[in-house]
Amino acid sequence: MERSAQRLGRALVVVVDDRVAQGEQEDNIGPLVTELLEEAGFIVDGTVAVAGETVDIRNALNTAVIGGVDVVITVGGTGVSPRDVTPDATSGVLDMPVPGIAEALRTSGLAAGAVDAGVSRGLAGVSGSTLVVNLAGSRAAVRDGMATLSPLVTHLIEQLSGLEQA
Repeated sequence: MERSAQRLGRALVVVVDDRVAQGEQEDNIGPLVTELLEEAGFIVDGTVAVAGETVDIRNALNTAVIGGVDVVITVGGTGVSPRDVTPDATSGVLDMPVPGIAEALRTSGLAAGAVDAGVSRGLAGVSGSTLVVNLAGSRAAVRDGMATLSPLVTHLIEQLSGLEQA
């Protein structure tokens, strides 16, 4: 049994950006991720903006997992500045890292010229039955990352939902 491409699952977008979270700047990356997820066949529950604080990021991720979404995409906070703590927060939520996804995102991002994707510390893995993926915050990194991620997500969600027998 395979899920319909029209209804692959539910997704949530978490934008990690201090200025967006404080309402000082408009979110211009969350709508892009939402659009790309919907094109891939997901129903997007919404976009949540949080500050670059480990507790805030972890709370958003845990809420999404408890809420039963199939995929959470975080955007931003994956670099090496002191405020880039998304991977650190994510590691505390993951039950099972899937390092191949993060490596594929870095490799394809760098090849596409999205330097922030190529040097990202972003993680990917499973928390409960939810796939959690960190993307770098540029539009180029998001576009390339979603193109790389889309075929992988379909396979992983089928595995996590038990629709594909190992």
